[in-house]
This record gives sequence, C-alpha cells and structure tokens, in this order.
Amino acid sequence: MTEPVFTAAELAEVKAYHAPRYTFEAVDSLLWPIVLVLVVRFLTGPLYRVAVRLTSRWRSALLDRVWKGKGWGPTTVFALLLFAIFSLVTLPTDIWFGFVREHQYGLSTTSPWVFALDSFKAHLFTAVAVLALAFGLFGLARRLTHWWWVMGLVATVVMSVSAALDPYRSRLYIEQQPLPDGPLRARILALTKQAKVEVADVLVDETLSRTVRLQAYFAGTGPTRTIVLNDALLKNLSEDEILAAVAHESGHVHESRWPARVMSAVSLFAFLGLVEWLFRRSAKRGWFGISERADIRTLPLILLVFDLSMTAAGPLSGLVSRRREWAADRYAMTLTRNPESFSSMLVKAARVNKMDPEPPRWLVLKGMSHPPIGERIEFARRFQTR
Repeated sequence: MTEPVFTAAELAEVKAYHAPRYTFEAVDSLLWPIVLVLVVRFLTGPLYRVAVRLTSRWRSALLDRVWKGKGWGPTTVFALLLFAIFSLVTLPTDIWFGFVREHQYGLSTTSPWVFALDSFKAHLFTAVAVLALAFGLFGLARRLTHWWWVMGLVATVVMSVSAALDPYRSRLYIEQQPLPDGPLRARILALTKQAKVEVADVLVDETLSRTVRLQAYFAGTGPTRTIVLNDALLKNLSEDEILAAVAHESGHVHESRWPARVMSAVSLFAFLGLVEWLFRRSAKRGWFGISERADIRTLPLILLVFDLSMTAAGPLSGLVSRRREWAADRYAMTLTRNPESFSSMLVKAARVNKMDPEPPRWLVLKGMSHPPIGERIEFARRFQTR
C-alpha cells in the first residue's frame, strides 16, 4: 500500500495554511480590477495635479530636448506616485502572507529586519524600472509615430539580456557559493552532460537564514546557464533525489522555445499597438483632461487593460505551463531511470514546502503554472510500475 504524502494532522495543517491564501486569491481576482477602475476614475486627475505641482520648478535643457518638451517631470513623478499607492495598498497583505503566516507555519526563518530590507530592495528596483519605463515609453511615443515597433524590439533585447543575467540577480538578496567539489557535484555534471545541457557552474543559494523551502532551478541562458540549488534542498534530499530535481530542470532546457517566443512577441506588439490606440483615443476624447497623445494620465487605464488581458490569458498560459511540467517530470524519470527517487523527491518537497496536494480546481484552471503536487506524485508512482 502506498504511503500517503501527509498524515491526517499534517494535511489539516497544510489546508489551514492555504485556506486564507485561496480566499485572498479569489477576492483579489475580483477586487483588483475594481481598484484599478477607481484609480482610473477618481485618482488620475488629482495625482497628475500633484505631480505637476511637485515638478513645477524642475529644469533640464538636456531632458527637455530628449523628451521633446517639458513633460518629463510630471510623467515620471506621476508614475512613481501611482507605484507608491499600489505598494501601500498591497503592503498589509504582503506582510501578512509573506512574513506573519510564514513564521506561524514554520516556513520562514527570516528576521523582521531582513524581511524589511528585502522588501525595500524589491520596491527600490521596481521603482527604478517604473521610472525608466515611464520616461522611455512615453518619451519614445512622443517622438515617433510608430514607436511601438521600436519599443517592442528594445523590450525583446532587454528580456534576452535579463535572462542571461539571471544567475547574478538573486545575489542582490542572498549569498551564493559554488557547490564544493565532490561526488555530488561530479554526479550533477555527469547528469547534465548525459542530458546534453551545458552549464557554467553549480551554485548554492544560502536561503536557510530566510526560509526552509526547497528550491532548484536553472538560471541564465547559453554561456551563463547555471544550476542553482538552495541549501535547504541539499540538507533535506539524498543525492539521488537531488539528481531527480536537476533532471527535471534539464527537461525544461530541452523544451521548444520558439512557439512561446513567437506568441510572446506577437502578444507584446499587439498590446503596444493597443496602447497607441488608447493614446490616440484619450487625446481625441479628452479623457482626464488629455489634449495630446502619449500623456502619462493614460497609465492607470493601460494598467487596467493589462490586468484584464493577463486574467483572460491566464487559463491558457497555465495549461501550457502545466503540460511543460508534466513533460519535464517524464523526462527526468526517463533520464535518471530512477522514478523512485523522483517520487520521493516530490514527497519531501511537498512536506517541507507545505504544498496542497489537492488545491481547488478553479485555482488550477485560473492559471496555476504547476500541476497539483498530489497528481505529480501519483504520476511518478505509476511510472515506477511500468
């Protein structure tokens, strides 16, 4: 008889941990568009007036030339004010779910100071990105009629560069060290060679000072592709189970990327074309007091359209992602010829990370990126009997 993933008491704890998250997910899906509508309707004008007042004394001949006018000040400040409002709205739930409940259920080991520092870093980096995007997108749209083609190409390049820099991004938050030479490193490199996956290094994320969750992933692309394992995973899994996790990630490397890349590019250009339509429409209709295209006051409306678009695309995107996970699971067990270790790896990950083996079906269909862990474990156990 197959051993259950959780005892009755453990399963009750897992369900209790996830229940408020499911409620929040359902409520958030309904309320967030309403919040954006309220911002569009009632805050756009007042925020813009505040931005104009705050920047009335700003002067820069260089930026005026780059921007083709003096609107760069209100544009950037309006975007930052909007980002600040959204951050304040989500701050209570970020603290509650990201810190309080993680500690209550023994998943987090981070101190309040480190949590606050990590949150500050994340908000700072996001604010810089918002600033650059607002200045670049609206500035480019003011100068070029067909700006979305240029923006789309720039965004494609930026995403490619960003993917190459993935192995170094986490170092902004946590320490990373190369996995020491030894049997485990040798076996991992032999496995990736067998899988025909070239890697630059095998790194260890030192995350136990923040969380007990197990994690393994590939970061980077091409010459920067790196295997990253966290110290919690090394502590809790056997060598065979670690190899099973690496084999799963190797399966993702072999996925066909072109369909997703083509669809991403088409979706990006389509959305930017829609943004141009909103620019023209808002200027023609005089929405929010706008008299010319590419006015920053369209930003809340753009965010609302983006949110609705992502919600609509979520079920299909989640379905595609879950199929990739199934394929990677199958690839891992075929590559290692050790479905028992793959199954036990999933079981340990489910227990340590408190994964719900049977999440609500509506949540799965809404766009979950991974199949429910209970289904993956059952699939791995059936694979053993083949």
